[in-house]
Amino acid sequence: IVIINDLTECPPFHSTIRVDMKLINVFLVFIALLLTLACSSPQDKAYKAQGAVHKERLKLVDEYKKCLKKAGSDKAKVEACDQYLKAAEALK
Repeated sequence: IVIINDLTECPPFHSTIRVDMKLINVFLVFIALLLTLACSSPQDKAYKAQGAVHKERLKLVDEYKKCLKKAGSDKAKVEACDQYLKAAEALK
């Protein structure tokens, strides 16, 4: 048994507890984040991917419309604009 007569030799327990609580809080936040990410279903991921494809199709159609306006009656330019339409159709 060790008897400490001088209290200045004792480690400050409150600082150790504070550090331990910080580590526990970080760990709990990390676990909550993992659970949140793991709980997203494959269906949710599919919806997000489908939304991204739809957004890209709309972007390509808008580019096609802009290109047609810019091309006017020039058939060569209109044919060049068809690349946007073909790309949008490929994403169906």
